Amino acid sequence: MKVSNYAMRAEGKVLIPGVVGHVTDYIEPPELVAERLITCATLVGREQMIAETDCGLGTRVSHPKIAWAKFQALADGAQLATSSSGLGARKSTGVSGWGGIM
Repeated sequence: MKVSNYAMRAEGKVLIPGVVGHVTDYIEPPELVAERLITCATLVGREQMIAETDCGLGTRVSHPKIAWAKFQALADGAQLATSSSGLGARKSTGVSGWGGIM
């Protein structure tokens, strides 16, 4: 995953990194999703992130079960990133987890 230097200058903005892909039916392991989230969070801060797919899944994956499995990997990866990142608990904003994904 490449995070541009622009992300580091985007004060007051929210970064929405695509941490699961739409091009293949490969289901990303939660550990990979967590690694991607932690990488972004160390650059822009956890409070400035919302975890997302890298594009809409729609008809790009071969079956709806694949899309749901990718969403589950996204949620599981966010949970793993929260518990293992050392970034601490998210401030209370009325939204839980990584932009509400958890």
